Amino acid sequence: MVTLEIINSLTNFIIQTISNSGYGGIFLLMVAESALIPIPSEVIMPFSGYLVSAGKLNAVYVVLTGSIGNLVGSLIAFFIGSRLGRNFILRYGKYVLLRKSHLELTENYFRKYGDRATFISRLLPAVRTYISLPAGVANMNLKKFIVYTFAGSLIWNTMLTYVGIKLGEEWTSIRQYSSYIDVVVIVGVIIAIIIFVKRRSSKGATPEQT
Repeated sequence: MVTLEIINSLTNFIIQTISNSGYGGIFLLMVAESALIPIPSEVIMPFSGYLVSAGKLNAVYVVLTGSIGNLVGSLIAFFIGSRLGRNFILRYGKYVLLRKSHLELTENYFRKYGDRATFISRLLPAVRTYISLPAGVANMNLKKFIVYTFAGSLIWNTMLTYVGIKLGEEWTSIRQYSSYIDVVVIVGVIIAIIIFVKRRSSKGATPEQT
């Protein structure tokens, strides 16, 4: 019951912020979402998409604003990890609802997939918000981090905005299907990676000489 009240209050806060501030509200909320503040993009972007369907906002500007906000917030988290280190995160992460299990999950994910994890993680629940921390702790190349983070954010935000546009006033129903959306995107990314690897392998293969 308390959790439901918190979710409703947070949703109302997001609606009021975007309704009153437009693109500026979207930007600030998405910065916070990627800077470890638990504000769900699954509410921010679909509601913005609804406003697009109502003729109040522009779809391209919404997606770009949200994605740039994600990048700025991710850079904040990245530099927290890079400059302050793991111990600082474990000590003070509780104030933004960051538990040790969250950090360990993203650390394991980053170790397994390397730099590419910052791209793929933008499409995954739970990992999406926290992946920038281990990337910073590992001192990942900053240019790669920026490119991967922005590209992943662009895909995720385009999808959420599109769903909001199509659902119109029923945009809130996306929360019921967000996990299915994650699966669809993940499968799509995996297929794209497989195709890319196969093409690279076929180009790199040299014919046998007789």
